[in-house]
Amino acid sequence: MDKLAYLVMSGAKETMLAQANVANNLANAKTTGFRADLNRLRSMPVEGSGFNSRVFALSEKPGYRFSEGPQVTTDNPLDIAIQGEGWFVVQTPDGKEAYTRNGNLNISGSGMLENSSGDILIGDGGPIIFPPVETVLIGVDGTISARPLGAPANAIQIIGRLKLVKPEASNLMKSADGNFVTKDGLPAEIDADIQVASGVLEGSNVNAVEELTRLIELSRRFEVQIKMLSDAADNDQALDQLMRV
Repeated sequence: MDKLAYLVMSGAKETMLAQANVANNLANAKTTGFRADLNRLRSMPVEGSGFNSRVFALSEKPGYRFSEGPQVTTDNPLDIAIQGEGWFVVQTPDGKEAYTRNGNLNISGSGMLENSSGDILIGDGGPIIFPPVETVLIGVDGTISARPLGAPANAIQIIGRLKLVKPEASNLMKSADGNFVTKDGLPAEIDADIQVASGVLEGSNVNAVEELTRLIELSRRFEVQIKMLSDAADNDQALDQLMRV
């Protein structure tokens, strides 16, 4: 009973963690530029001073799905999507760099270029700051141009250029806010070959049908684990009563 209870309880706990991972993916199925978290369950031996006769279940995230999400045309000049591999660079609250695929941009009240998550976009020379403008254009190489408020139609000024990078996927990990950071803590280098499309947004790469199927599978697994624990308790009680006869 002791070994069975330990195995089933650890398995049920890790199944719940896997369910939470799937639920988070589903919750972000409509989040711009979201990258799905991968999850797997495996057994691990329990090591100690005695004989290694037990194992426990372990839920872990081996990585993330880095494939591109579907692109949707919006015709909004402040909606941009990276074509192929690459990342936008945003500034973290502590002044460091983080990386995102969220190109749903807007100009804040203070003139800062930010995305729909409130992250400040970084250009080649730091945060991108706008004067009062009437129109904004973003070129394929990330160059940002604008027509100042009240200026004639041909008075286009270059505001800056988005910092676009392509760090190795193996060196990326997701932070609590959903953005990515480098594992070694070093900023990624600018990649001049990355291109962006204006008037387009990249959706989440979560496969909702696949995640729902996975959630159903995990729910059934959890039910079986709890039933096994209940049956083991009943058998233990029956054996105890038999020993009293």
